[in-house]
Amino acid sequence: MPPCPDERGGTRRTGVHQAGTLAGRVGSCAHGGRTGGVARFSDGCRPWSVAGGPVSITGFTSPWWFLLLLGVVALLAGYLIVLRLRRRYVMRFANLGLLERVAPKRQGWARHVPTGLFLVALVGLTVALAGPTAQHKVPRNRATVMLAIDVSLSMDSTDVAPTRLQAAQAAGKAFIDGLSPGVNLGVVAFAGTATVLVSPTADRAAPKAAIDNLKLAERTATGEAIFTCLQAIDTVAAVLPGGGAPPPARIVLLSDGAQTVPEFTDDPRGSFTAAAEAKKKSVPVSTISFGTRYGTVNIDGTRAPVPVDEPSMRQIATIASGDFYTASSVSDLKTIYSTLAEQIGYQTVSGDASRGWLILGTLLALVSAGSALVLTQRLP
Repeated sequence: MPPCPDERGGTRRTGVHQAGTLAGRVGSCAHGGRTGGVARFSDGCRPWSVAGGPVSITGFTSPWWFLLLLGVVALLAGYLIVLRLRRRYVMRFANLGLLERVAPKRQGWARHVPTGLFLVALVGLTVALAGPTAQHKVPRNRATVMLAIDVSLSMDSTDVAPTRLQAAQAAGKAFIDGLSPGVNLGVVAFAGTATVLVSPTADRAAPKAAIDNLKLAERTATGEAIFTCLQAIDTVAAVLPGGGAPPPARIVLLSDGAQTVPEFTDDPRGSFTAAAEAKKKSVPVSTISFGTRYGTVNIDGTRAPVPVDEPSMRQIATIASGDFYTASSVSDLKTIYSTLAEQIGYQTVSGDASRGWLILGTLLALVSAGSALVLTQRLP
């Protein structure tokens, strides 16, 4: 029985193994909660900030500087002791009425503001010395992505306006625009066979032109599409200068129907076999099941049903440690592609976050000095 469409009308994502890290080598901040089937950023990746830098309270590189807080506590205790001693000294005057006439008017709690701000400033500067760190998103300087698009006859269905193929073309070009410049993108079209239309390249014009010129053909060889993508990825890794570990890579596979070539998915060139090979090479395969269960196409004057094949697409993603998505509209598909572009094009690194605390501490110290001059005509 074909899978039921998402009753909420939005993008639906299953709980398969998340591949936002490209099998451990391609990281992303988008490990957090998922809403409406799209990975969202977790709050832990976004420290609150002041103008000039994030204000993080995690990942301290020199925590021993927090010993200076003992000095701040000592200053606070000394201040309270001085206030108490001053009060005792004042109470020694026998004529309190005379004292009230000659002593300046007390300012109440406001006179403690400069000292309080000064102590808080010291706390902020101490945190800065302790070396807090925060996670920052930075564009990748090299990564390989293969976009495999199904061009079988079922992609001519109009259940996604204007047709599945035209919708996939529009969303695919938006996906290309969203990739960071350091990502090398290749395009594979597949029906009965798979063809590399564009080898991985940093040029964005060639992949867009290839997507614009996609043509429909008979049958669906999903396994061949994955094997062809893997071969293109291996070729790029082999010609890159410098040697060392190959760049992180991912395959994004969009299809609407079940594999028809070969007969079984676990055949040597079948889709499940190809997914296992991708897993072996640490290349996640994220799959997008595109269309609805109500799709039909006109074949020789007869309307033939072409429902999406969600189970096999989900299984491919599971085997290859990728993400599985479903999309039943152009907006769904663009949202999925936007999420993938964010995951693929950027990585999360830990960096220094002391600047925000330095700014905060300095500003508080200046406010403390200014308020002291206004309220007490002296510095704290």
